[in-house]
Amino acid sequence: MMSMAPLLMHSVHVPTSVKDALRAAYAAPDTERDKLLQTAAHALYASTDLECRDALELFGLASECGCP
Repeated sequence: MMSMAPLLMHSVHVPTSVKDALRAAYAAPDTERDKLLQTAAHALYASTDLECRDALELFGLASECGCP
């Protein structure tokens, strides 16, 4: 699954907290990346009108990852 996360890190339309979470995810070891991307996706969901599954898919995660 393709991730839009690298592009979203530089978007002026993405909240700073989400961009910071994305940067942390990509700086983390591979074993921790999906968990941190899920955290970033939930932050995007909480701060926008996106549905949770759409936010997860933007970050290359399966929508079954756990929407609140």
